[in-house]
Amino acid sequence: MTDQGFGVVRPLPGDGLVAYVGGLLLVCDAGESIADDLLDALRETAASGGDGRALARRAAQVLAANMAGDPATCAVAGPVGGGVAVLVSGSAAANIATLGGDTRLAGSDSLTWADRLVSGPVERVELSLPGAGNPHPAVRLEGGVVHGGGLIGDFADQPSAPAPSRPLTSEMPATAIHIEADLVQPPAPVERPPYPLADQPPVMQGAPSGPQPAPVEQPSSFGAPQDHPPFGAPQDQPPFGAPQDHPPFGAPQDQPPFGPPQDQPPPFFPPPQDQPPSLPEQQFPSYDEPPPSGNGLPDQPIPQPMGAPDHFDQAAPPVLGTPDHFDQPGQPPQEQQEHGDRPLVYGVDCKNDHFNDPRSPYCAVCGIALVQRTLVPYKGPRPSLGVLILDDGTALPLESDYLLGRDPERAPEVAGGSARPAKVTSPDGSVSRRHLRVALDGWDVNLVDLGSVNGTQIQPPGDPNFYDIPPNEPVTIAPGTTVRVGVSRTLRFEAHRG
Repeated sequence: MTDQGFGVVRPLPGDGLVAYVGGLLLVCDAGESIADDLLDALRETAASGGDGRALARRAAQVLAANMAGDPATCAVAGPVGGGVAVLVSGSAAANIATLGGDTRLAGSDSLTWADRLVSGPVERVELSLPGAGNPHPAVRLEGGVVHGGGLIGDFADQPSAPAPSRPLTSEMPATAIHIEADLVQPPAPVERPPYPLADQPPVMQGAPSGPQPAPVEQPSSFGAPQDHPPFGAPQDQPPFGAPQDHPPFGAPQDQPPFGPPQDQPPPFFPPPQDQPPSLPEQQFPSYDEPPPSGNGLPDQPIPQPMGAPDHFDQAAPPVLGTPDHFDQPGQPPQEQQEHGDRPLVYGVDCKNDHFNDPRSPYCAVCGIALVQRTLVPYKGPRPSLGVLILDDGTALPLESDYLLGRDPERAPEVAGGSARPAKVTSPDGSVSRRHLRVALDGWDVNLVDLGSVNGTQIQPPGDPNFYDIPPNEPVTIAPGTTVRVGVSRTLRFEAHRG
């Protein structure tokens, strides 16, 4: 798929309406009362140079204005940068193939419609109605509106069809000419060497006569005697290669006393035998002979360094307490207690015993200054990190993750229990079914846009501008940040817990 549209578009057999205008795709049931409105939205978006996101937004507005009965059966798709924006409603379905896998959307999975912004590169997009057939490889839709049950946009076929035919016709004569030239050139050099052979012997005799004595002397000296004659040792250097390496090895012949004493004599051979027993001798007396040692008090600190042997023997109950103390600094009893579903995080207490983020300079509850050098972090149950206040006054306490969207109850995150649902709708239909996840990580509040078509923007505190956040990537926000969900819905992050 390219920024201008899909490479090759093939219609699927069926009884619906399919359209391909300005690089944008539309599939709808021919019996729908809003079919004309959807076609007008497609043509207007293409005429204004809109992309797939603009088409999905216009289609959502048409669907939102006609929600009296059952959801209309339709699907739209269009390029957005290197990806594609897709919206499906009713019984329609969409399948988007990318390098990372396939993404399938079905309008039946939502009470209204489902939309998604799929990141690229996209290889194939298929929009289908119920009962759609298989495409014919020879049928293509260059543009316009026809009867059909769906559309398949496959950009991989675009370079394959024209690319091989044109280069082949242009390269064939060129390759023939170059091959003939190459065939003429090789015999010329091959025939020339035998002819100059008669002239070459005198040249070869004169040429080798000069360099021959030099290489003959060079191999004899191996290139080293040139430097060594000034040192006065050229006679010893013809055997230089071997004698220099052998004398050091021959020297150890005078050093045999060093070889035997290392392994053979008994004074050095027992030490490796004493080393294994030496470790148990330090271990067993400390555990098996505490009374005879007479040093009860000194023996108690000794087992602490013997943590490693105790780990191997697995028989040191007193030592097990010490590693637990090191692994759990601060107040281990409080960390072992259960506090419901609230996770344990490292924090510090202010003078009024309020549990706070250790990175904060002031207490989030009473506002008292936190002097970091006098505070000892420990693990405790994480309090509420604040509240999200929607533009309609709804408050979401930040005690767990939330999933915001038009139909969050059916989201897998909510069904799996990892997030709470927060239903957010808009009259313009710009909020996706699964739009935004609010994920808590330690003391941080992160936003993850779930590939929504209309995206999510944030306005940092003190900044008049809104900025798009990338899809499917966590973005940490600070207290006072305003978040725009879709086009018209906003919420604000407040961190005060008083």
